[in-house]
Amino acid sequence: MGIFNATPDSFHASSRYNTAIFNSGADIVDIGAESTRPGYKPVPAAEQFKRLEPVLKTVPQDITVSIDTTSAQVIERSMQLLGRKVIVNDISAGADDPQMLPLAAREGLTYIAMHRGGFVCREEVADFFRQWRLKAEDLGISDWILDPGFGFGKDIAQNWELLENLGELKALGRPVLVGVSMKRMTCASAFVTEKAHLMALGQGADILRVHNVGAARVTLNKFYSPSMM
Repeated sequence: MGIFNATPDSFHASSRYNTAIFNSGADIVDIGAESTRPGYKPVPAAEQFKRLEPVLKTVPQDITVSIDTTSAQVIERSMQLLGRKVIVNDISAGADDPQMLPLAAREGLTYIAMHRGGFVCREEVADFFRQWRLKAEDLGISDWILDPGFGFGKDIAQNWELLENLGELKALGRPVLVGVSMKRMTCASAFVTEKAHLMALGQGADILRVHNVGAARVTLNKFYSPSMM
């Protein structure tokens, strides 16, 4: 999953309006119009879509798109513009907008639910997703992806603890997305990022959310090469 930020203030500047991501070989392009960097200020839905609209009009038809937003209105308007289903990437797991989960259920959308709170022990993160799974089942959301929320409400040690024990979350039976690219835990270091990605893959991660798709492809090739098996 390659990152495209339609924002003027995203933490990683090179991801802002990075149209090259559409030709990078990414399987999914995650497009957001609201920075979620530490201390961010929420962006109204109308402003988010104002930023998204010119970008979405240029997305190639063969690109799978996820929209990084907590707003159901932004998802609805994005779908109307694209004329196809999108993946919902919601850092609030439906907590910020009461219309988001019903929309995902009604439209049969793939939904990424993220844990953004802090924790005392990693079991709390697993418990969060066990409870979220029950909610999803009640609403009729069958196609959802688990995101542990690296960097959200967690210190560096907690992030690494989660990553080193990612298999515990994988055991919940859902695809797992890992977003550690350009986070404090990886120190914006290519070497540390590759280490984290290899660790995530070894623990069963299904999706890597990255700024540098080419580098992630190299890591994937290393992991799946005979010498790594």
